Amino acid sequence: MILKSVVGQEQAGMRLDDGVKQLFPQLSKGQIRRIIDWGGCTIRHACVRVASRTLLEGDDISIGVMEPEFCRELVYSVEELLYEDKNCLAINKAAGINCQRTPYQLKGTVEYAVGVYMKNQGNGEPARVIHRLDRGTSGVMVFPKNKKYAAHLSTLLKEGKVAKTYLALVTGNPSRQQWLTNAPIAKVAKSRYGVETPGRESQTGFRVIAAATGTALLEATPMTGRTHQIRVHLEHCGLPIVGDQVYGGASAPRMMLHCRTMAFEAGDGRKISITAPLDEQFTSVCGKYGIETAVDC
Repeated sequence: MILKSVVGQEQAGMRLDDGVKQLFPQLSKGQIRRIIDWGGCTIRHACVRVASRTLLEGDDISIGVMEPEFCRELVYSVEELLYEDKNCLAINKAAGINCQRTPYQLKGTVEYAVGVYMKNQGNGEPARVIHRLDRGTSGVMVFPKNKKYAAHLSTLLKEGKVAKTYLALVTGNPSRQQWLTNAPIAKVAKSRYGVETPGRESQTGFRVIAAATGTALLEATPMTGRTHQIRVHLEHCGLPIVGDQVYGGASAPRMMLHCRTMAFEAGDGRKISITAPLDEQFTSVCGKYGIETAVDC
């Protein structure tokens, strides 16, 4: 929920937290300070994280009210990284975490945590989000450490030269062991996409890794990079991802989609391949469906 207001004469000169309390009396002082600390407050469209900031008459204020359970500290250590060299690093994003800032939060996102990690390593560059994973999706995310390498990786992504593979647990049994879905995707609602004509060209390759009665673990290889592409294509195939409530998936503690690998060519010609292990929740849900994930996928 986003709350908006404008600072009047009565709040002018007050501290930010005191003024917000007057403007939005339904919020407690503790809630307000947490929202400010987590980056959910903007003044004149700029994020403000200092509760003592002095308010000016006419300031536009937006407050993003987020459920307390989503305020989770996120910190990365050297040991937790999947990969690191002088130009980039890779992390294993957890399901349920936003990859970049939202109107509700900055702190607690992958973008913020990576930025803190780089700063602690003596790198003053911002954390640049050059590709995204949905909040419910886990797996490999790569961050460049400088502007030049950000441009290099962005070009590779745009030209389709970054190979990605995902694992998806779906409801239903595919009629084939391997197939290609070539179906255009377009936005059909505020936060929903679908196979539509006209739409943007979209291609995803699928391969069955393991199957049980009424379910299957698939490897998905997207050839294009459309929003919700794998999720939409699997719904289109009648194989919704378990835990994907937006596209008709069966109920689960998390969306069962994981970016397993990313591979690309470094600026010096080296081949880089990064793999993210499955988390315990993913393997546990697969086990409940009779799918063994201990094998090398």
